[in-house]
Amino acid sequence: MGGLIVLKAFKYRLEPTTQQAELFAKTFGCVRKVYNLMLHDRIESYQKNQETGEKIKFPTPAQYKNEFPFLKEVDSLALANAQLHLNTAYRHFFQQPASGFPKWKSRKNPVQSYTTNNQKGTIAIQAGRYLKLPKMKPVRIKLHRQPEGVIKSATISRTVSGKYFVSLLCETDIPPKPQTGSVIGIDLGLAHFAVFSDGTKVPNPRVLAQTAATLAKAQRKLSRRTQQAKKDGHLLSESRNYQKQRILVAKLHEKVANQRNDFLNKLSTDLVNNHDVISVESLNVKGLVRNRRLARSLHDASWSSFLSKLTYKAAWYGKQVVQVDRWFPSSQLCSACGHPGGKKALHIREWSCPSCGVHHDRDVNASLNIRTEGLRLLQGTGVR
Repeated sequence: MGGLIVLKAFKYRLEPTTQQAELFAKTFGCVRKVYNLMLHDRIESYQKNQETGEKIKFPTPAQYKNEFPFLKEVDSLALANAQLHLNTAYRHFFQQPASGFPKWKSRKNPVQSYTTNNQKGTIAIQAGRYLKLPKMKPVRIKLHRQPEGVIKSATISRTVSGKYFVSLLCETDIPPKPQTGSVIGIDLGLAHFAVFSDGTKVPNPRVLAQTAATLAKAQRKLSRRTQQAKKDGHLLSESRNYQKQRILVAKLHEKVANQRNDFLNKLSTDLVNNHDVISVESLNVKGLVRNRRLARSLHDASWSSFLSKLTYKAAWYGKQVVQVDRWFPSSQLCSACGHPGGKKALHIREWSCPSCGVHHDRDVNASLNIRTEGLRLLQGTGVR
């Protein structure tokens, strides 16, 4: 093969039976219980260390099984992964304090998950229709494509709408894509999602804006049913009308997320397939969304997710993504002669260079300048 060895996830829909769904729920609960117990004991051990100098202890799931025998009924590797996740949360906190201290896991969170590892075939696809998992009978799976490589682990999750999914993490050998010799610059925006240096303009799908009216109506109905349940003295978990509407709202949100993710995946894959060097502008999205008038549209566009997908796919397939500094005046320079034309109001979509007279489309001109700057940054690497 001779490609790049990476860990690649393949996500599938699961269709568990009632008994299997109950075992999933029990595993979610046990993993959550162990995580919270370990977090509690680590906090307590740290406090004792500060007071008495006693050595900090790092608890393990095994020490809780005698006190809580029900922990023995679920997959032990799922509990072991809870310990790894807690260690990762602590490491992130110490390396990047802004990420926040590890948080307690709540049973009220409708999104639940656990991870288990493949040991000598404990996780496997059977007959193209079933997924073998530890501690349970094979679960029905919608296998829309075959996983590639060796299965290392599986993460089972339940969404807000009550759907079950599995993400199979596989060690995969990815061969590089054929070289095309093409270099392209990309200017991201809201009027058009992206404008390429070859003049192509990709429409902004605005998936959230298209569903906004339906979603707002469904959420108002959910609010009314919440108030009615409280008025009748019913718990929300026991109110059937509330639960039906809650699932409907969750499905609408899932549809928006799926449409956006599909668009971003297809566009990023197409760019990586057809170009060797992709030059883009690095964006301060966190700063941009502070503008309350644009925040909703910026979140809907999801530029950060697009750049993330573009970057890792380029690394997989032997292509390059060059990020041009966000302060680079891509819309101020003439792409033909380099004359600095100065800042222009956003309503100015076309302009002519006072130096060479070339007429420019604002966004295409910016993408051409980003392409040129990207190539300049790559000087000395042999890329043309």
